[in-house]
Amino acid sequence: MGIVSILKNGLRRKPGPGSAASPNGDPRALKAVNVAMVDALMGALPHDEAMAVAIGGDWDFGGKVQTALLKHYGLPSDGFLIDVGCGAGRLAKTLSEQHQGGYLGIDLVPALVNNARRITPRADWRFEVIDHIGIPAPDARADMVCFFSVMTHLLHEQSYWYLEEAHRVLKTGGRVVLSFLEFQEPWHFEHVFKPTVAAAKSGSTAPLNVFLDRAAIALWANDIGFDVVEFRGGGDEVTPAGNLGQALCVLEKR
Repeated sequence: MGIVSILKNGLRRKPGPGSAASPNGDPRALKAVNVAMVDALMGALPHDEAMAVAIGGDWDFGGKVQTALLKHYGLPSDGFLIDVGCGAGRLAKTLSEQHQGGYLGIDLVPALVNNARRITPRADWRFEVIDHIGIPAPDARADMVCFFSVMTHLLHEQSYWYLEEAHRVLKTGGRVVLSFLEFQEPWHFEHVFKPTVAAAKSGSTAPLNVFLDRAAIALWANDIGFDVVEFRGGGDEVTPAGNLGQALCVLEKR
């Protein structure tokens, strides 16, 4: 059975008033939609394959690219990183082999967090399951917060909310590294947006694919208390490790 079939058959239902498809719905519905997606994959694929597919595949390559990006944008070797949407541990596993600082990985899906914890050989690192939007960390503690393939699946209000949380937990001068989808990237439009329209027409309630605009991110950042350090396109090779495939934004807390 193909991945598209797994998701359609496992997740097709009418969205209710509290679903992630409803802008005014309970944000906790995000959890139900994502858990359902992972459950469908785990029911159809071997465990390791399900974990890889759940976070977009390209396991080794993706972990190396993400690690290289965080270092490039200033993660100190002994710095504290918060990985929002840590998934099955793609970044954590690679980063754990070369980062001496602290780490907190959070995700909505227990099966993904359990896998991340299992494959990451760092007893001093924390992995937590969350039930809603929020970062379970004290104020002004983190050196960097990353959102890889997180705001690609959130409503705009929810992304703004998460940036507020990132600002709260970051030290002054700390940075956010986030990836996003944008319409000015032809590949994103053809291979993400159009299939998302088709999925919506089919009645699928798989996790949303949401596009962001650079001007909107800059407006949010200024309002919350960030300066924009840089925007990069999805095809840009920021480091020799390769490109992420999604656009990037780096923000710094004032």
